[in-house]
Amino acid sequence: MLLRHRAKICALGCCLLALSACHRQAPAGAVIIGQASPLTGQQAAIGKDNENGVRLAVEDVNARHLQIGGHLLVLSLDSQDDQADPRIATEVAQKFVDEGAVAVIGHLNSGTTIPASRVYAEAHLPQISPSATAVRYTHQGFATVFRLMANDAQQGQVLGRYAVQGLHAHRIAVIDDRTAYGQGLADEFVKAAQAAGADIIEREYTDDKANDFSAILTRIAAQHPDVVFFGGMYGQAAPMVQQMHRLGLNAPLLGGDGVRTPEFIHLAGADATGTLASKPGLPLAQMPQGAAFKARFEQRFGPIQNYAPYAYDAVGILVAAMQRAQSTDPRQVLPALAATRHYAGVTGDLGFDAHGDLRNGPVTLYKVVAGRWQVVQTVSEASQ
Repeated sequence: MLLRHRAKICALGCCLLALSACHRQAPAGAVIIGQASPLTGQQAAIGKDNENGVRLAVEDVNARHLQIGGHLLVLSLDSQDDQADPRIATEVAQKFVDEGAVAVIGHLNSGTTIPASRVYAEAHLPQISPSATAVRYTHQGFATVFRLMANDAQQGQVLGRYAVQGLHAHRIAVIDDRTAYGQGLADEFVKAAQAAGADIIEREYTDDKANDFSAILTRIAAQHPDVVFFGGMYGQAAPMVQQMHRLGLNAPLLGGDGVRTPEFIHLAGADATGTLASKPGLPLAQMPQGAAFKARFEQRFGPIQNYAPYAYDAVGILVAAMQRAQSTDPRQVLPALAATRHYAGVTGDLGFDAHGDLRNGPVTLYKVVAGRWQVVQTVSEASQ
């Protein structure tokens, strides 16, 4: 009896899978949008943030009952955990290709986005990252890659100049996590800081799994830096700033968008005070639709961690390209997506350059004051 019951369940499951596959292939049926980010592990908070931004956008699109090529557009979200691991990211990418996804929103990290991008390029599948900032991602010669925020060259320039001109730092120590994101951002920061007149007195490296930085920080403390720059993510920046203070190293910690999350403040506690970090884009309150998005998103999912508005806009800009192409075929959507110049998104007026980079992307600097990230200043690309 039990075996017969299991057989019925399996048969039903196979039927449902077959129906699902047929539904995906039908031009008037549901089309799969892939979303890839770390949904477990140290970076799960921002990974879920991306996923929820995409989820909200997919629901909003379906509620609009759009017609593409004379057929109702119904989106189906497939969200996958790439664990911030480049190897797993390529496996996830191949899964999306094999199941017939029409586009992918992701990945979150540059270190996963870049290897996955080759898989998507070979399949002619549009890839829009809401958060990967490494310059290399959009400079590989692929026609399938796009991003919705300023890259590390732009962000690193702002951070490097601010360290010297805003913080009056002359002696700077630099640490990075050796990922594509962390090292890339640190390299750009170093170039900009040196060009502005600073000395890089120490350049140290860790990896993206470490949480004990005492040896590195002891060496840095002996050099008496004015600022410590970290190229990496919030899950490591939090214990790093705590260990800095325990060692009596009271120079401010400066980081990029990987640090500027509410979760960093939660993890670091009182030691977070005084930390500075950048984030590509306008402050949420200054985004054209930021206040309305914040209210809707946080009522449903809780506080925005970082990239959710960009993940939401990635779906919107993709669907707008589908509407112009009047097709969900990736090969027809790609040229329409590349031709995007003015899309009115939550995060601003969005358009792509020849590489797939965001045109005129601003960068905002923040500081932790009284347990919150507070805006210091916003720098537009035009003023850099």
